Amino acid sequence: MKAEIRADGLHIVGYVNVPGRESRPVITPRGKVIEVIEQRAFQRAIGKVDNIDLKVDHERKIASTKEGSLKVYEDEVGLRAEAAILDEEVIQGAKEGKLKGWSFNMMKVVDEIEERTGKLPLRRVKDFVMTEITLALRKMPVYSSTSIELRAEEEEEVEIRTSECDTAVIDLTEAKKDTINYSECENRILQLKER
Repeated sequence: MKAEIRADGLHIVGYVNVPGRESRPVITPRGKVIEVIEQRAFQRAIGKVDNIDLKVDHERKIASTKEGSLKVYEDEVGLRAEAAILDEEVIQGAKEGKLKGWSFNMMKVVDEIEERTGKLPLRRVKDFVMTEITLALRKMPVYSSTSIELRAEEEEEVEIRTSECDTAVIDLTEAKKDTINYSECENRILQLKER
């Protein structure tokens, strides 16, 4: 994620998710699994909705595609987001280095579970509906929580990709050990630019 503070607000550009890569263990409606989102699933998800919101910690809207302050698309690398943010809390969080990453929600998931000997099952996510991405400020961008949301007078499962955390207790030394290596993505970007 690249965050740049300018006179007209905070500009953030980055990859929300890279399809084809295995996640850390995820708690889903089908149990604990390792998850892989298939190529072009994000592109299809974006095409199913009129608007995608950018929220802080899956709570408060700070930008949207409808308003023109958020651009979301899937390219050869993954789900890319570009946002112009005026929210003071997020700008201050960026200044203090507190932005932890991206997350997203999934509804109406079409998946396939592959049982594996001695390992967690592999969940291949083929299709879904996505109505938001989020910047993690107080929550950790991990694959661990599921919530139920009421929509149109019926229950609908909404899977989100953050969990609660107490930022005062986080040991940053330990967190750095678990940092995601984006070198493969960066190499793919360089290769695409050279074409």
